[in-house]
Amino acid sequence: MVRTTNSKRTAPAPHPPLPRYYGEASGRDMFVRNLFDAAASSYDQINSAFSFGSGAWYRRDALRRSGLVPGQRFLDVAIGTGLVAREALTILGRPDDMLGLDLSAGMLREAQKALPINLIQARAEAIPLAEESVDFVSMGYALRHVPDLVAAFREYHRVLRPNGHLLLLEIGRPESATALKFLRFYMGRLVPAISRWMGGGQAAKTMMSYYWDTIEACVPPATIEAALGEAGFEGIGCDVQLGIFRAYRARKPAP
Repeated sequence: MVRTTNSKRTAPAPHPPLPRYYGEASGRDMFVRNLFDAAASSYDQINSAFSFGSGAWYRRDALRRSGLVPGQRFLDVAIGTGLVAREALTILGRPDDMLGLDLSAGMLREAQKALPINLIQARAEAIPLAEESVDFVSMGYALRHVPDLVAAFREYHRVLRPNGHLLLLEIGRPESATALKFLRFYMGRLVPAISRWMGGGQAAKTMMSYYWDTIEACVPPATIEAALGEAGFEGIGCDVQLGIFRAYRARKPAP
């Protein structure tokens, strides 16, 4: 539920501030940018340690099931090293139909090595594109890093053409207490240690510790779906695989 105080909307954040990493909520953006800049070069290797074998096939299948087809103009928000965009390219076939956006310059440099597409350094809540200029927007495993869910979703709604599709890939807390205990150990302790050992150093370890803490503290799926509805989307739903991989889908309605 969105609360209001003195007639002003309180920004629905994906999780409360995490004092272990930054003091006030206002420090989140700078912390996240610096963190991902520092660990960008080792991110692809680290990803293989926590993807549970889902990898490329899962991302490609999610894109197809969400309506991505050749001929569409595609925007990948928080592109990172391009893991989602690489699978989109196998479907679209044309780099000219694709755009990638990220706040981290380090991540954009890594993405450029893997993808011959246009890249933009910008925030999810302030996309420098014209209204109704893309057919499909994706965001892979970065929803927890925006400060305001509705503000980001309204930007996605703005740049999408009528009947355009939105796909948000995320990792969520499992409902099973046993699964949560295992995941807390695996992603909260083991993966950060492995990330450091794999050559990412302290930056990679901190990134993966933060990654898990944002997962554990993230708002429930119902809050995310409500924020999508407030932003103007319809056809909202969420598919879950293996109890933790979530694919939120939504569509911008026709006029």
